Amino acid sequence: MRKLPVYLSPIAEEKLTSILSYLREEWSERSANSYLETFLNKTEQISIHPRSCIESSEYKGLFKMVIEKHTSLFYRIYEDEIEIITIIDNRQNPDSIKKEIRKQSR
Repeated sequence: MRKLPVYLSPIAEEKLTSILSYLREEWSERSANSYLETFLNKTEQISIHPRSCIESSEYKGLFKMVIEKHTSLFYRIYEDEIEIITIIDNRQNPDSIKKEIRKQSR
C-alpha cells in the first residue's frame, strides 16, 4: 500500500502552532513534544490508511480523527495527497467548527 503525503491547510497549521505554544506555556516543553509526537503518529496512520477514520455525516468528503481526548482533526483525501483541514477542540461550539470547514471548502 502506498503512502500519501499529508499537508496542513493554513488554518490547521495555525491551530497546531497555537496548541503547541499553549502546551509549552501552560504545561511544559515535554507536554508539547508529547502532543506533537501523537499528532505525527496520527498523520502517519492516515497517510498509510486514509480511510481508517470515520467519514463525517455532516461534512461530505471529510474524515474525523481523534488526536487526544480534547482534540480531533478533519481531513480530506485527494487522489495523491491528504489535506488536514482543521484541528478542533472537541468541546468547541459546533457552529465555529462549521465556519472553519466552510472556509476551507471554497
